[in-house]
Amino acid sequence: MTTVDLLDVAATARWVAGRGAERIITELIDALAADFRRWPELDKRPRVASHSAEGVIELMPTSDGVTYGFKYVNGHPVNPARGFQTVTAFGVLADVHNGYPTFLAEMTLLTALRTAATSALAARLLARPDSRTLALIGTGTQAEFQALGMRAALGITHLRAWDVDPAAREKLVRNARALGFDVHEATSAADAVRGADVVTTCTADKRDATVLTADMLADAAPGVHVNAIGGDCPGKTELEASILTAPGRPGAPAPAVVVEYTPQTRIEGEIQQLDPDFPVTELWEILVGDAVGRTAPDQVTVFDSVGFAVEDWTALRYVHEAVRRDAPALLQQVDLIAEPADPKDLWSLVAAEALAAQR
Repeated sequence: MTTVDLLDVAATARWVAGRGAERIITELIDALAADFRRWPELDKRPRVASHSAEGVIELMPTSDGVTYGFKYVNGHPVNPARGFQTVTAFGVLADVHNGYPTFLAEMTLLTALRTAATSALAARLLARPDSRTLALIGTGTQAEFQALGMRAALGITHLRAWDVDPAAREKLVRNARALGFDVHEATSAADAVRGADVVTTCTADKRDATVLTADMLADAAPGVHVNAIGGDCPGKTELEASILTAPGRPGAPAPAVVVEYTPQTRIEGEIQQLDPDFPVTELWEILVGDAVGRTAPDQVTVFDSVGFAVEDWTALRYVHEAVRRDAPALLQQVDLIAEPADPKDLWSLVAAEALAAQR
C-alpha cells in the first residue's frame, strides 16, 4: 500500500515552535532564492480563482517536471465577523512520473511563513541595508511573521504598528514585544510610517483602498522600501497609484517596482491601477543578475507582491524534507491512493470489502 505523508495543523505548529519561526523563515529565504533562480525552468501560470460576494477560493499550481505542487487557499475578509479565519489553506505535492501524491499539508501557517520569507527575500534585494525600522499597516495574522522575516533579512529592531482594529494592534504589540522587538503603537497609518525604513501594507478588505498615500510616504526615511502584500485579487489595492510612478523626493529616481509573475500581478497587484505596459521587474531577474532593483540610496522601492504558486511549492518541498529529516514522528500516513492488485480492476477493492462484510 502506498501512503501519503500528512502534516496537520497541530504538527505544523509543534514543528514551528520547536525549530523556531525565524530560523524557518531564514532557511526559506535561501530556498526561495534558489528556486527563483530556476524561474525559466518552472511551469508558471496565474492562479485559478473563483470569486464570490464573500471572498475568493483559489488554486495555485506549478511544477519543475519532476515534482508537481498546488495550494488551495481562500480569502474571505468577512470571515472574522462570523467567527471564521480570513484565510485557510492546504497544499499537495506529487511525483510527476506517475501522478501519485506524496505529501499533504496544512498551509495556513505555512503560507504565513512563506509570505514572510518572500517579503524578506525582496527586502534583502531592494531595501537599504541599514534599515532598522518597519512600519506595519495591518496587524492581523501575517504581522508577527512579517516582522520576523524583516529581522532575519535586514536586522529590523523597531516596529511601528497600525490597524483600524484596536484588538489587532494590541495583539501585535503583545506578541512582538515578547519576540524582542521595540514596538510603537501608532495612532494612525501616517504615524506608523513616520521615519520608517520599510513599510509593509497587509490589510484584508476586498476593495480598492488607499491605506498608504504619497504624502504619508514623504515622512518615511529617504529611500523607503514598500512591501505591498495585501493587494492580491482584482479590485483590491492598498497604495495610492502615484507611489508607483513618482519619485518620493525631488531629484530622486523614479520608484523601482518589482513583482513576482507579471501576468498575475497585472490582474491582482497594485499595478492593476496603471497602464498595462507600465514597466516592472520580476524578482528572479534581479537574483540572476539580468536586472537591478535599487539604483540610489534615496530611491523608493516597491515589492508589489500578490503571492505566487512557486513560493508555495518551495515551502511544501522545504517543509516535507525538513520534517522527514528532523521530526518524522510528526508525519501521519494517509491512504489516499486506490491500488488494486490489478491496476485495471478497481472494482476488486469494493468486492473485497463486500466479501469481508459477509463473513
